[in-house]
Amino acid sequence: MAAKKETYSRAIERLEKIVRQIDNNELDIDILSEKIKEANEIIAFCTEKLTKADREVEKLLQEKGQSEE
Repeated sequence: MAAKKETYSRAIERLEKIVRQIDNNELDIDILSEKIKEANEIIAFCTEKLTKADREVEKLLQEKGQSEE
């Protein structure tokens, strides 16, 4: 991953670029495996971000529900 703080939006943009390159056959076979590995890392990063956000939303909803009782 990049040295500067990665955001979900930037990661998705990077992933979309890789997918476009693969779809358009723009990648040399020697680079293809590297890009697929990078795409897998981006997917893992995005999945982690989404899971964390989901947990935080659930926690907030639970707290809100308890405060209304």
